[in-house]
Amino acid sequence: MNVTEAVDRRVSVRDFQDRPVPGALVREVLVAAQRAPSGGNLQPWRVHALTGAPLEALKAKVAANLGGEPPEYAVYPENLWDPFRTRRFECGEDLYATLGIPREYKPARLQQLFKNTQLFGAPVGLFFSLDRNLGPPQWSDVGMYMQTVMLLAVERGLATCAQEFWARYPKTFAEHVGLPDDHMLFSGMALGYADDSAPINSLRTRRDPFEVWCEMKGFE
Repeated sequence: MNVTEAVDRRVSVRDFQDRPVPGALVREVLVAAQRAPSGGNLQPWRVHALTGAPLEALKAKVAANLGGEPPEYAVYPENLWDPFRTRRFECGEDLYATLGIPREYKPARLQQLFKNTQLFGAPVGLFFSLDRNLGPPQWSDVGMYMQTVMLLAVERGLATCAQEFWARYPKTFAEHVGLPDDHMLFSGMALGYADDSAPINSLRTRRDPFEVWCEMKGFE
């Protein structure tokens, strides 16, 4: 598999098999991803990889507090404006359409949202944090590390779903893993083997035409 194929095949999987992922394979992916770029080679990412009893205990704590906690950062700006608002709306509607859940059926939508707390059934949870005194450029570096993890996972037949949802539980997570006070949770990520029979995994989110977001000047 080449990089182009991995980029094309990577999707946010929201239904996983219960097949375990060997620890050696998880370590292999995380170590290989260290070649991701970071400004000044700061390597600001810190990762907790959980499975088995430690992961089940964390999921249970979160499931018992569905209201969440005060987040340490806003995943989306308030009063999101277009075109971003429309893109987010279309993504949500397309997702629920794969499940046949209409907009007015709130209980089913909430049930699907709850699956975030269970990492959509994935056997491995990856959690990415960084020193809270670092700035936006280092957040970008963590994002590049996460993308590298996701592409390497695809190459190895694994699937992922990045979940900024976990930013809603910074205190619970920090206490669970003993995260130092000077670090903050940035995002979680579900990791495992996709259930290819699940309708929700057929979702391919829309992308705008090239001309909408890129200008090329000076080329022949």
